[in-house]
This record gives sequence, structure tokens and C-alpha cells, in this order.
Amino acid sequence: MHSPVNFERHLLRLFYGWLFFIPVLMIFKLVGVDFHVADYLYRLEGGQWLLKDNVIAKSVFHDDGRLLSELMGVLLIGFTVASFLKEGLSHWRRPLLYLIAAVTASTVTVSLIKNAISMDCPWDLARYGGDLPFVGLFETRPAGMPDTACFPAGHASAGYAWVALYFCLAVRAPRWRYLGLALGLGMGLAFGVDQQLRGAHFLSHDLFTLMICWTCSTVLGWLMLRNLGIGPKSSRTLDSATYRHDSSPVNHAKKEGA
Repeated sequence: MHSPVNFERHLLRLFYGWLFFIPVLMIFKLVGVDFHVADYLYRLEGGQWLLKDNVIAKSVFHDDGRLLSELMGVLLIGFTVASFLKEGLSHWRRPLLYLIAAVTASTVTVSLIKNAISMDCPWDLARYGGDLPFVGLFETRPAGMPDTACFPAGHASAGYAWVALYFCLAVRAPRWRYLGLALGLGMGLAFGVDQQLRGAHFLSHDLFTLMICWTCSTVLGWLMLRNLGIGPKSSRTLDSATYRHDSSPVNHAKKEGA
């Protein structure tokens, strides 16, 4: 029995998403969307990053937000272990393993890119009270300029990584799949906006993180869940029907050559 989710269609949507996103990034650069948004926020906070060390922005949305994502990860591991120990939960085993893989792949991929590419945070730039000139993503960084790791948005990935809940729930509890998607998008949006208000990231940093998390979730969903049935009842029903068919007197007689 195949998965009720059409992963090929989702892969196609992902492909079109990247085709749309790349021109959007070019428009961002040509029009200066990142600077327009950051300029507005900077002026709104009185010509400074007023919320950089704010208790709610830093302690609640940043520190506690990261702790929330880590706690969700611990609970996920606990449920996965339970699915191996308790036979009644065995049908959740592969979806939960997928969720672990997707969340891990999303956050690790964002972290690796952050450490491979030097991009400055808004609060580092002279334009916003810092010391550094702006150097674009595809521009050569001047010698002696310190390495920074502000692209893509790492904190937002702690939220957007959970968009994988959509596919996890779609194959086991389809009615809840959009709630899972909303949770991942909501967490990522909250974490991303908070970091923009603190001067830690530009808008494009968060959008790029969302695309990475969407890609990891969709590709791993296709690899791990595409041949998975919707639940244990369907497989048991199929097995029961097969047994009844094979055990009927007519079929038994055929097997005996009567």
C-alpha cells in the first residue's frame, strides 16, 4: 500500500518553489528589499537596535525559543523509542524516524552553510551603528575583514525545521497535518521576526532558511515515507482480505488441483 501523500507532486512544488525563489532573491538585491525592511525597523527603534538585549526578545523568543525546540526534540526521541518498545505504536516508527532525520538535516544544513559563508548581521554594519561595510553574498570579502556567520538564519531553523510535521502527520493522522505545518511555520516566523527586530538578520536570511527546511522535509519525506500506508488498520485489513481469499473453498480446491 502506498502513502496517501503524493510526494512526487510535492517534489514538483518544491522545484517550482526554487524557480520562483531565485528571481525573488535577485529582486531583493536590485531593489534593496533587505535594507528597506531593516532601515524601517532601525528607525522604528529610534536609530538603534533597541531590542537587541531586550528581555522578551532575547531571553524569551531567542533563548527560551531555542530551548522549546530542543525540548520538542527530546520528546520526539522519547516517542520514537516508545514506538520500538510498544507494539501498538509500531506504525508510528518510520514517520517518527523521518521527523528526527528531517529536523536534524534542516538545522545541520543551515548551520553548515552559516559556517561556510561569511555574511554580516545588520547590527555589524556601519549603516546600523556597527563597524563593517556591507559585502554581498556573491562579492569578494576584503582581506582582513573578520569572518561572521549570519547567513542563513540559524535561530529561525529551530522553528522552520518542524514543517516536517506536515509529512509525518499526513501519513498517520492526516486531519492534523495542517496543524503540524502551522506549528512549524509559526515557530519559524516568530523566531525570524524576533531576530530581525534585534538586528541579527535580514529578511532574505529567514526566507532562505525556510527554503532549506522545506527542501530537507520534502526530499526526506519522499525517500522515507512514499511507500508507507496510511495506518495499521489498512495493512491489517489488506492482510485479512488476502487470507480470506486464499482460504476460500474454491481457491483451496484450485490449489489442490481439483
